[in-house]
Amino acid sequence: MTNNPVVIIGAGPAGLTAAYELAKQGIKPIVLEKANQVGGISRTETYKGYHFDIGGHRFFTKVEVIKQLWQEVLQEDFIKVPRLSRIYYQGRFFNYPLNVFDTLYNLGIFESSLILWSYWQAQWQPLAVEDNFEQWVINRFGERLYRTFFKTYTEKVWGIPCHQIQAEWAAQRIKGLSLQSAVINAIFGSNQSKTLIKEFDYPVLGPGMMWQRFQEKVENLGGEVHLNTGVLRLELQGRRITKIITQDDDKLRQITGDNFISSMPITTLIKRLNPSPPQAVIAAAEQLKYRDFLIVALIVDAEHLFPDNWIYIHSLGVKVGRIQNFKNWSPAMVPDPNKTCLGMEYFCNSSDDLWMMSDNDLIDLATHELEILNLAKGYKVEDGIVIRQPKAYPVYDQNYRQHLAVIRNFLDTIENLQTTGRNGMHRYNNQDHSMLTGLLAAKNVLGEEHDLWEVNTERSYYEDFSTEAANKDSDQYLVSK
Repeated sequence: MTNNPVVIIGAGPAGLTAAYELAKQGIKPIVLEKANQVGGISRTETYKGYHFDIGGHRFFTKVEVIKQLWQEVLQEDFIKVPRLSRIYYQGRFFNYPLNVFDTLYNLGIFESSLILWSYWQAQWQPLAVEDNFEQWVINRFGERLYRTFFKTYTEKVWGIPCHQIQAEWAAQRIKGLSLQSAVINAIFGSNQSKTLIKEFDYPVLGPGMMWQRFQEKVENLGGEVHLNTGVLRLELQGRRITKIITQDDDKLRQITGDNFISSMPITTLIKRLNPSPPQAVIAAAEQLKYRDFLIVALIVDAEHLFPDNWIYIHSLGVKVGRIQNFKNWSPAMVPDPNKTCLGMEYFCNSSDDLWMMSDNDLIDLATHELEILNLAKGYKVEDGIVIRQPKAYPVYDQNYRQHLAVIRNFLDTIENLQTTGRNGMHRYNNQDHSMLTGLLAAKNVLGEEHDLWEVNTERSYYEDFSTEAANKDSDQYLVSK
């Protein structure tokens, strides 16, 4: 049995940020990670010298304190990457953000006129209720453009109808974007949208570099990071966690601590508590849903295929939802300059037939769909590998908010526990927001008072703040109770 001032469950962006902040302040945390490497969904996988990302992770933020952390930790190993992402629909590429002339050319005058008419109808008579994704998008883009560019892809990603997805998710992910702003951007060359940027920072060998450096810095400062270590149980006495039981291979270990920070899925956390929470809390946890994700990395015998960092696939005839071109993120991620590595991304549930397919069958499927899409015409797929990522995306369905409220109310009664990160809070955070929750959790341990649940809400959304404002008052990002 070992006693620690702070025990951190999960070595993703949130957990490692909390650990690093504590270690810099002289507190030596212990970090427990069930995987064999750090980074969580932001890790970098490698195969035969090829590096690839689990979903594509840009390093862009206007949270100045997070930007400073990135530079402090990675330093000269950042590169600037120009952003190019397009939509592939009906055999054509559509620029994203929208370019009015490009869209007119691809859709034709008749269809474009119908889209504009639908847009003006939505502006003249907007839907009175805006509770779900479908309503939110229609009010901003019109019904025809919603059905052309939003409905198919969104339902492919989430596996449920758009009217069952909370409008909150749309507001969080495509904040500030409308047809009007997109057309203004296309005509005048400005970019007022809060979700679209022209370039971003990226570690030269993928995002895993960042989290490996965080791990090294934590350990150099006296903290511990234990991989391949699963948490079996968290023991409660009254309103405090007193110890946790972990398993490393066949070894069981008891770890006591004064403070606990968790980024493990909040549904798993509820199951691991002993004694068990009230039945209503357990039932709420069972109702929270996740979307799983798998990526088929294909090595193609081609020096260059297309210029995009990634492409959104809106075609109904294939299951792939998005395609990453890792060479266009960083050439160093592809060891042979004559080859290209593509990440064919599939969104599914772990109970789906797609998830259950063998790796060989998935590689064959991805290769076939690449041929259907005609994106590697005349080139041979030489090799491939499959990576499965469970619980990649927390689902914002119609009832998730009420279930999460039940869980939050219970967890608030545990005095020495904080939950952080995407899965720890069942919130679709980007990695900068996840890092911010970890940073604030560490500051709470150090005696400050911050409400982690205010991160990534309307009033603290990172792109509502300019860098100039942050330089004047960086404390605005540390949202106090």
